[in-house]
Amino acid sequence: MKNIPKISESEFEIMKLLWKNNPLTSNEIIDVLSEKMGWSHQTIKTFINRLLNKKVIGFEKSGRSYLYYPLFSYDDYVKVENKSFLQRIYDGALGTLFSKFLEEENLSQKEIEKLQKILEEKKETKNKE
Repeated sequence: MKNIPKISESEFEIMKLLWKNNPLTSNEIIDVLSEKMGWSHQTIKTFINRLLNKKVIGFEKSGRSYLYYPLFSYDDYVKVENKSFLQRIYDGALGTLFSKFLEEENLSQKEIEKLQKILEEKKETKNKE
């Protein structure tokens, strides 16, 4: 698994934009986030610079603009964050996490069927090992 640095909630807003559509110029990022989040241009530029320094995003120069893009996928980020959360909160015990979640949540029939299918596939894979 890639070593992905911690990303703040604010930095994550920029990453969501870049995962959805990239590359983007700083002005494109600023236009969306200044309206959505109410942040100043300078604040957004600071977050972009932090992400560059963390080597979470990259850029290419295009004329007078810089085009920013993510250096890892959303899926990679989610995997790392899930592992971190599981380790921190449940001491790595995946079964405990699911048990607690399923006890608390009201799931639709469709969601239950999807979970059953995933568990059956996991069970089959384990039996083949």
